[in-house]
Amino acid sequence: MSFVLRGISVRHGSAERSDTLCALVDVNLSIAQGEQVALIGPSGAGKTTLLHTLACAHRAESGEFSVFGVEPWALSHAERHALRARLFLAPQTPPLPPRQRVVTAVLAGCLPQWSFWQAIASLIRPSDPDAAYDALACFNLQDKLYARVDRLSGGERQRCGMARLLVSKADAFLVDEPLSALDPTLSLQTLDVLQQEATSRNATLVCSLHQVELALGNFPRIVGLREGRVVFDAPRAEVTEAMIAALYRNTQQTEQSDLVAAQPDEHIAPQF
Repeated sequence: MSFVLRGISVRHGSAERSDTLCALVDVNLSIAQGEQVALIGPSGAGKTTLLHTLACAHRAESGEFSVFGVEPWALSHAERHALRARLFLAPQTPPLPPRQRVVTAVLAGCLPQWSFWQAIASLIRPSDPDAAYDALACFNLQDKLYARVDRLSGGERQRCGMARLLVSKADAFLVDEPLSALDPTLSLQTLDVLQQEATSRNATLVCSLHQVELALGNFPRIVGLREGRVVFDAPRAEVTEAMIAALYRNTQQTEQSDLVAAQPDEHIAPQF
């Protein structure tokens, strides 16, 4: 198994110890090596927290958690660091230094396998530009190899973050909203690259998505989260419209109300 969670609860990072508010509540999941799983649910459901928990970035308040058969929080710091090298966490907004060249930003995916001096040397002279080029080419970004990160669009930055994943040696990909800045065509291309890479490596892929239709159309297993709890965990063929409607009930109306409230009064001149 890649991941096993039993009764996992995770407190919000900003919550006080006495606060009962948890980002995840009594979560039970088992994800086998090589599985491809989509996480869906409304904003604030706990998808990002779950991915960070799987990546050993958040420690659970309670419950049992194992990664590749070991309990990460029972390991020493050095042992846990080595374990994290097998996990690639791709946040929705990739942490790409704006003044860095794209080639250097992509090769940062190799950092867990490099020594300190290898990392420093690659900052001065990229150690494997061919690998970065090939990874970028998978997302049609090869022409950006020596561009500065701050010259990229939001969608290009997201795909640059995915190129990092391709040069990593990870055994599990934990990807948070990789399509939020992409058009429909690029979304399908990006998902295809991620899934093909996971399949070729027999790597586990856990991906959070707001695009329910893409989750249902491309992932064999769907996990629905709401208010920090697993509402359902099922093969896509068993996920019904009623299950999706229940998962998102009232959230669309709330988001529309928030949008209306945020609109400026048409009688008030906009301020610049």
